[in-house]
Amino acid sequence: MKSFNYKVAAITGAGSGIGRALAYALARRGCDLALSDISAEGMAETAAQAKKFGIKVSEQIVDVSDRMAMRSWAETAVAEHGKVNMIFNNAGVAHCGTVAETEYADYEWLMGINFWGVVYGTKAFLPHLERAGEGHIVNVSSVFGIIGVPTQSAYNASKFAVRGFTEALRQELEIEGSKVSCTCVHPGGIKTNIARNARMSDKGALGQDKQTSADNFDKIARTTSDEAARVILDGVRGNKRRVLIGADAHVIDAAQRSFPTLYQKALSIASKFGPKP
Repeated sequence: MKSFNYKVAAITGAGSGIGRALAYALARRGCDLALSDISAEGMAETAAQAKKFGIKVSEQIVDVSDRMAMRSWAETAVAEHGKVNMIFNNAGVAHCGTVAETEYADYEWLMGINFWGVVYGTKAFLPHLERAGEGHIVNVSSVFGIIGVPTQSAYNASKFAVRGFTEALRQELEIEGSKVSCTCVHPGGIKTNIARNARMSDKGALGQDKQTSADNFDKIARTTSDEAARVILDGVRGNKRRVLIGADAHVIDAAQRSFPTLYQKALSIASKFGPKP
């Protein structure tokens, strides 16, 4: 995928954050858009701004954890645009709490969106990408798909799963000689509302309430959504297997490679004796 001009991209979670930034970045490059989000209001704002670039935009409210809804959206997107060349499985949610405190329902809710949403999006759009003759699948994992972090077991589980799923898919597509490829994206701290919208158990992030946890995330999140979108699209053009976003993501990846178990002890100590609200 060397050019986005005259292509069609489908994006989940397009109503805010990285999804919205991807929509704008692609629109500027002449790419038509099939947008989806659970929020009609956020998606409508994204669509209105994207249309100013003179491209075609379609919108559909979709719960990515609903397999049939995702399949229906894929079919509708192709019917409206004539083809789809890219699917960005970007929608995601967060949960904070220890394993002991996290309810089964919270694991199921998060996995339904973060992991099954990626699976459903991939499988729903892959046949259409194949028929288009040129395509790319972008699945958004996280740096938490590279390292495990206390109170993030649900999020870690989903993002590690996305990573494994996408890496296996990439190899299968290469073995088959497919015209479709895929990339796994690992953002570090991105300036979005994911932390503020996260679910949290009673004790929260090792004693931090939701507000404090979100405020602390905002302090360390250095990368903008626009910058994240640029790096992702550069990765697609370069047919990269893995895309790391932000200096923190590169540092974390290097630390995990160098100290695959020692980093866990360091995080445990930091979490135990770190500052509390």
